[in-house]
Amino acid sequence: MARKCAICGKGVQTGMQVSHSHIRTKRTWSPNLQRVRAVVKGAPVRLNVCTRCLRSGKVQRSV
Repeated sequence: MARKCAICGKGVQTGMQVSHSHIRTKRTWSPNLQRVRAVVKGAPVRLNVCTRCLRSGKVQRSV
């Protein structure tokens, strides 16, 4: 499963985790993806969609 939103393309971001003693290690931030059934071109399809797209109404969920 690709960690990327099928609607907006939001994916994993990388950066540094910084400890109290300022030791820096690489880390990742993953988007909050949900596997939902959405209507695409009139047919229900399973998509990985971020919660921002679900809340904003960019995805029409199938029943």
